[in-house]
Amino acid sequence: MSDVHLKLSAVHRHFGGGETIVRVLEAADLELRSGEMVAIVAPSGSGKSTLLHICGLLERPQSGEVEVTGLKTSTLSERGRTLLRRDTIGYVYQFHHLLPEFTAAENVVLPQLIAGADPKRALARAMELLDVLGVAHRATHRPGELSGGEQQRVAIARAAANRPRIILADEPTGNLDPATSDRVFEALQTLIREEGASALIATHNHDLARRANRIVTLRQGRVEPLTL
Repeated sequence: MSDVHLKLSAVHRHFGGGETIVRVLEAADLELRSGEMVAIVAPSGSGKSTLLHICGLLERPQSGEVEVTGLKTSTLSERGRTLLRRDTIGYVYQFHHLLPEFTAAENVVLPQLIAGADPKRALARAMELLDVLGVAHRATHRPGELSGGEQQRVAIARAAANRPRIILADEPTGNLDPATSDRVFEALQTLIREEGASALIATHNHDLARRANRIVTLRQGRVEPLTL
């Protein structure tokens, strides 16, 4: 099996039409390999979220190909895309979006149950991830009882619950203070290393971006290398 977890080839995405067309991605190419963390740093409005949505199979490009673990997705049905996304991709948002009525552990268990996991194994997996991320001692607490950094680490655990090959993160530390951001980013790096996954992370934080294996940006709709 190829070690390329995610590959975009000549991807185009635009919005609107006629004279008001907005071209967000223009023949964008990107590869994400096993164990690799890639940071994408670009101005607001440049298309970072659109790029992540296309990588995560939440949007379809007008043209081009998105391959996930070697599988071309352009001809997949919506159900096929949903199943591939569920089994292969984890998503971390800037705001954790944890379910407030459930405990930290239950938030990590839930996506596993949806995927058909045994409840006992799902709980063991949740506790394993929360331990790796340093919040196992908060497993029985609800999100409202957790700090911002703890909530985001639980959200990372939830994203990794079904052992995805790819983790996509959209400003995962953008709502946190610098010290907490550093801890959350370090936890994410640890998880990627331990799980053998890969990650594409959109961030405005240059100090954190420098800790990634590569840094890229968006220029005129194309993904290009960036040196900070």
